[in-house]
Amino acid sequence: MNLLDIAILVSYFLVLVILCAFGVHRYIMIYLYFRHRDAKAEPVQLPVQLPRVTVQLPIYNEMYVVDRLLRSICQIRYPRELLEIQVLDDSTDETSAIIHSSVEWYRSQGYDIHHIHRDQRTGFKAGALDEGLRTATGDFILIFDADFIASPDFLEKTLGHFMDPRVGMVQARWEHINRDFSLLTQVQSILLDGHFIMEHGGRNRSGRFFNFNGTGGIWRRSAIEDAGGWQHDTLTEDLDLSYRAQMRGWRFVYVQDVVSPAEIPVEMNGFKSQQHRWAKGSIQTCMKILPQILASNIPWRLKVEATFHLTSNFAYPLMVLLAFLMFPAMIVRYNMGWREMLLVDVPLFLGATLSVCAFYVLSQKEIFPESWKSRLFYLPATLAVGIGLSINNAKAVVEALVGHQSAFARTPKYRVETAGDRWKQKRYCGVIPNLIPLIELAVGLYFTFVAYYAATHGIYGTLPFIVLYQMGYLYTASLSLFESYLRPFFTSEQAA
Repeated sequence: MNLLDIAILVSYFLVLVILCAFGVHRYIMIYLYFRHRDAKAEPVQLPVQLPRVTVQLPIYNEMYVVDRLLRSICQIRYPRELLEIQVLDDSTDETSAIIHSSVEWYRSQGYDIHHIHRDQRTGFKAGALDEGLRTATGDFILIFDADFIASPDFLEKTLGHFMDPRVGMVQARWEHINRDFSLLTQVQSILLDGHFIMEHGGRNRSGRFFNFNGTGGIWRRSAIEDAGGWQHDTLTEDLDLSYRAQMRGWRFVYVQDVVSPAEIPVEMNGFKSQQHRWAKGSIQTCMKILPQILASNIPWRLKVEATFHLTSNFAYPLMVLLAFLMFPAMIVRYNMGWREMLLVDVPLFLGATLSVCAFYVLSQKEIFPESWKSRLFYLPATLAVGIGLSINNAKAVVEALVGHQSAFARTPKYRVETAGDRWKQKRYCGVIPNLIPLIELAVGLYFTFVAYYAATHGIYGTLPFIVLYQMGYLYTASLSLFESYLRPFFTSEQAA
C-alpha cells in the first residue's frame, strides 16, 4: 500500500470506530432501560392543597392549530381559580387575531387567560417564556407548543410528583397525531419513539440526567429561577436549562405512561429545518455546558452519559465523512482481499447499525406490544432517512462550532391529522432549501455508482450499507426538491 491508501484506511477505520462507540452507547441505553425497569415513575396522588399553575403557550404564526391547542388547554381538569393561562404570542400574521378572539371568548367563560403579544421576537421562544414568567402567578409552569394537544388529566397525572421537594420538572412522552399520514411521518414517529422510550427511559430510570423537551412538561417555578432562568444563547433553550437545573441538584421525572399528542411535520423541508435547529442547538449547548459538567463534582457515570448525550450530533459529520471514504476504502480493501473486508469492515458496520435497529425495534415493542412486528416494515426507511439527514445536520454542527448565529426557525404545522387531510394549499412552508438538497442528490447518485461497482465486482458484503446510503440521500433530496418546486404550483392553482 502507498501512503494515500494508508491515509484512507486509517481515516476510514477511525470514523467507523467512533461511530461504533456511539452504537455501543445505544446498547448501554437499552441495558439501562431494562435493567432499571422497576424504577419506572408510577402515578402519585395529588396533594390535598392544590397549588396554582400557570400554563404557558408560546405561539408564532400558528393560524391552523392555535384554536385546537387553546380548546385542549381549557379542557384540563383543574380548578379554574388555580389555573392561569398565558398565550405568549409573537405572531406577525392573522394568528394574533385568532388568539385575541379565542382568549376573549374563554375569558367570558370564566377562564383566567391572558393574551401577551410581543412586537419583537427578542430571544425567540426562550425570550417569550422568560417574559411570561415575569408576570406569571403560578408556582408551577406547564408548557405546551402550538402543535400539541393537552389531555384533560395531564395535571392529575403529573403534579403529584412535586410532593418531593427535590423534583424540578416532570416530562411526559410525546405521541403523534398524524403517525399514519405518510412514510415520512411514520419514520419521524419511530425516531422520536426511540428517544422518548430508550433514551429518556434509560437515563431517568438509572438516575442519569435527561432533558425537558420544550413542551409537554411541567416545571417547578423555583427550579427555573434557581438554575438561572430561560436563556437564549442557544437554539435549544430547553436542553440548556435542563442541564443547568440538574447540576443545581434538581431531580427530573419522566412519566412514560402520560402521553402528549402532537402533530409532526408532514413535509421534508419542515422536518429538515426542525432537525437542523435541534442539532445546532445541542452542539451550542454542548459547548456551553459540557465543560462545566466535566469540571463539576457530580458522579463520573453522570459525566460520561452527559458527554455522550451532548456530543451525539457529532455523529452526523462523521457519517458524511464515512460516505466519501467508503468507496476508496472499499477499493483498497478489495485489492487486499475480500476475507479481510468481511472480518473487519462488516463487523464494524454492524456494530454501528445493529444497535440502531435494536434501539428502534425495542421502542416500538414497548409502545405497541401487540402489533410491534407490523412496524418493522418501516425500519429500513428509518435507517435510510437517518443517513439522509446527515448532510443537513452536519451543516448545523459546523455552524454551531464556528459560532454562526441564526434565528429560531419554527416548524410549520398545518393541522394534518388523518390521511385525507391536505396541506400543500396552505400557507407556511419549510425553509426553502439551499444547496443541501442538490448535494444530497449528487451524493445519492454517487452511491448509485458505488452500488453498481460493488455488485459488478462481487463485493456483496457492503451492498446493504451502500444501498441504505443511496436510498437515504435520494429520498431526502427528492422530497425537498419536489416540495420546493411544486409547492408554488399548488399555491397559485388555489389562488386562481
